[in-house]
Amino acid sequence: MKKIIRRKVIIQILALLIFAISMTLLNENNSVTTSTEALSNQKIGWGIKRNNNHEQPDVGTKNKELINKYKGICLGNNEKKYIYLTFDNGYEAGYTSKILEVLKQNDVTATFFITAHYLNTQPELVKQMIDEGHIVGNHTVNHKSMPSLDDETIKKEVMDLHQAIYSKFQYEMKYMRPPKGEYSERTLSVCNSLGYKTVMWSFAYEDWDEKKQPDEAKAKEKILNNLHNGEIMLLHGTSKTNTNILDSVIKDIKSQGYEIKSIDEFEG
Repeated sequence: MKKIIRRKVIIQILALLIFAISMTLLNENNSVTTSTEALSNQKIGWGIKRNNNHEQPDVGTKNKELINKYKGICLGNNEKKYIYLTFDNGYEAGYTSKILEVLKQNDVTATFFITAHYLNTQPELVKQMIDEGHIVGNHTVNHKSMPSLDDETIKKEVMDLHQAIYSKFQYEMKYMRPPKGEYSERTLSVCNSLGYKTVMWSFAYEDWDEKKQPDEAKAKEKILNNLHNGEIMLLHGTSKTNTNILDSVIKDIKSQGYEIKSIDEFEG
């Protein structure tokens, strides 16, 4: 009789343990699937308030805190004369070969954020970027504003491009730039969960419209007047102006005592 009672007690204890484990797993699964539901999806369009005195610009205290919270970067160390050069390449306008040539001549490493369209139409240039030691970043498959997409679509936009580049070149991307500079806390969280570091910028200017290119002298003046410690510079690879002034801009940056560093060497 005592043995039967002991067996019943043991069975009851095991049943309770199994139930407790099941509930724990269920709660964990639920927390994964609903983890972004409590996060704000308010669309933020990245913007900066430039100045011309070589001081760091205002990127917005709350926005910077949000980027930092999800391990992204937008502005480097204020004490070191480092500049990080980045290009957005949604498509090829015929200038990237020259840009790569200038970077090579000046021993400068840059980061190129590309789309799936760019990869599919310009695989040779992407290979050249990788072979010459540049960083290739993720600008998503279709360049859609991320806050307008659900979590699964964001993952597909990021990881389909990630896998395509890895398949072609065995290159593992780790940096991403939100299309149009638009994001939310939810989208930052999703990208972070994929192992990606979001890279924003602390300088950009009106260089993206192929049909409305800025005057070269004025563009160079604007770039040089806004140099600052820890700068993440955004230029568009579709710009004829950028291509024509890039060599002299790099040389002037260096002559002013700045060092152009790779994003891999970023110091916050």
